[in-house]
Amino acid sequence: MDTRLSAEDLAFQAEVRQFLHQAWDRELAAKCNNRATMKEGMEEWQRRLYHKGWMAPHWPVEYGGTHWSVTQSFIYNSERAAVGAPEAVAFGVTMVASVIIAYGNDEQKAKFLPRILKSEDWWCQGYSEPGAGSDLAALKTRAEPAGDHYVVNGSKIWTTYAQHADWMFCLVRTEASARRQDGISFLLIDMKSPGITVRPIVSIDGVHSLNEVFFEDVRVPMAHRIGEQDKGWTYAKSLLAHERTAIAGVGDSKRRVRQLRELARRETRGGAPLLDDALFRSRLADIEIELMSLETMELRALFEASKGKGPGAESSLLKIKGTELQQAIQQLMIDMAGLYGAVLGDSGHDFGNEARRSFMYGRAATIYGGSNEIQKNITAKAVLGL
Repeated sequence: MDTRLSAEDLAFQAEVRQFLHQAWDRELAAKCNNRATMKEGMEEWQRRLYHKGWMAPHWPVEYGGTHWSVTQSFIYNSERAAVGAPEAVAFGVTMVASVIIAYGNDEQKAKFLPRILKSEDWWCQGYSEPGAGSDLAALKTRAEPAGDHYVVNGSKIWTTYAQHADWMFCLVRTEASARRQDGISFLLIDMKSPGITVRPIVSIDGVHSLNEVFFEDVRVPMAHRIGEQDKGWTYAKSLLAHERTAIAGVGDSKRRVRQLRELARRETRGGAPLLDDALFRSRLADIEIELMSLETMELRALFEASKGKGPGAESSLLKIKGTELQQAIQQLMIDMAGLYGAVLGDSGHDFGNEARRSFMYGRAATIYGGSNEIQKNITAKAVLGL
């Protein structure tokens, strides 16, 4: 596998850098990084991507994709992460859009894809339930047929950005089958529908991004069911593979490692820069080596994708190692902050509060998207045949 960039790829890299220099400015970064203005900021960022034609590079060209090569996609994500610009919010453009494109009918594609592309709709994911998280097939939210509608009753939990969402893509049980993976359907639910209640969950870092969502006799048109009734598990699995690959976050972890190194040059212990400490350098080097290996694994997965192969067990491996490295980086940063990282609120330290928040929320990284324990089981079965 030759990882050297061609002249065409180098020209594309220059174009990406120029776009990011112009489009990702300090004012927009401040909006996106402030919880009070995050939604407004992200919608503005995504509109800039849309006008550039880069909102959905992985989509087919006929729906608004870019027809980038795998290498160009890798270049874009590396450059984006390097300057701290966020990915587009995945629930719409990456997750549900991939299912609509693959399994939706023409009417559904015409209705939903243009609005996702233009960031006119904000989506959330209705998968996890109390008692059905990583064991997703245990879900109990019911959808009963009633004429040309379903009537949905039940609840979902850990629903990120449900407080902002216009739509939810949701797994519901439409048949009480002996095999739990059967009898599940994939619905698109208008969050303004009567009978939906959203209750906030404030996470340990003090931020409200998670929610519990309750459905009480919510009517959903059958026209908003993706694919066949009772076949939703098939569609959900394809979506989860894309989600887990994205969760690895190689480019963003590389940026955080660079940030760690710079902070360690400024932070002192005993009058000397922390970067001069042999134990710190050893811990940082371990992370950098593991991150290089993870990047190589990602490149191999992208190379296979360039030949038309969808993400398989590699998505689980990337998710496992990627989230473990994210937590290792967060652990090292809060260790650098020392007592300043233990102060609730602004300690006056230049990165103590950031270290505490990222460390606290980061504990969930090995859980969301399917816990790492479950991913190891998937890998053992798919790769080792156990």
